[in-house]
Amino acid sequence: MKILDGKATADQIKLEIAAEVEKMTAEGKKRPHLAAILVGDDGASQTYVGHKEKACAQVGFKSTLLRLPAETTEEYLLSQIEKINADSDIDGLIVQLPLPKHINEQRVIEAIDPEKDVDGFHPVNVGKMVLGLPSFVSATPWGILELINRYGIETSGKHCVIIGRSNIVGRPLANLLSQKAKPGDCTVTICHSRTKDLKEFTLKADIIIAALGVPEFLKGDMVREGAVVIDVGITRVKADTKTGFRLAGDVQFDEVSPKCSYITPVPGGVGPMTIIALLRNTLKASLLR
Repeated sequence: MKILDGKATADQIKLEIAAEVEKMTAEGKKRPHLAAILVGDDGASQTYVGHKEKACAQVGFKSTLLRLPAETTEEYLLSQIEKINADSDIDGLIVQLPLPKHINEQRVIEAIDPEKDVDGFHPVNVGKMVLGLPSFVSATPWGILELINRYGIETSGKHCVIIGRSNIVGRPLANLLSQKAKPGDCTVTICHSRTKDLKEFTLKADIIIAALGVPEFLKGDMVREGAVVIDVGITRVKADTKTGFRLAGDVQFDEVSPKCSYITPVPGGVGPMTIIALLRNTLKASLLR
């Protein structure tokens, strides 16, 4: 069993991006610039945005954070997005989700200029991805593919079972892994909350990607020997610790890991790779502009 170390992989890619940024600035090109909008004071969202700001500084990007109160109106938020869309110095824009309930998230996503949509959520980028055209691929799917690629895991002809059908992870991953690409050329099965006899699918899988948000859902008896298991979930669960909780993935690690050829830990697996995806997309946007 080998650990798919997302943190170490992310650190290596940061060095590669930083070197590319240094080369760009030496040639007189401007630094990539990522802008983020944070609405409200959700603790997890503030943490995520903080990690993104830190990552930008590490690779030499310029970053801007616009903090707005929770009572911000949808129209005001849209007006700020319009301003950033028009700012030629800003290459990428993310609006941290989730948003307060009175704001229509889909309307906000569609307001972002597709050429600055480094989260890869805009319908234009999703459509291009589905067609196999150049696009900004959403962060978690890109991070998973890059982790698979960096560890040289074979996907061609393999059966991949994805547990979870979200528009952010499950659906785009299924599309990407089925495309003629490397990683890709998989036979993909999407399972979800209405799938009957889920265990029958997972026991036949060469690769299992658990992305349903249920702590320790995937047990040892659901995985065959030699499978690759990628755990996308991360949930706080009560524990006898100083903080009163611990972080758990969607996989029962102690049971599943002995049967795997490769497995991601939680934390330190998929999570660090998602931020790297934002950096890569922002660099790409900057070069395209």
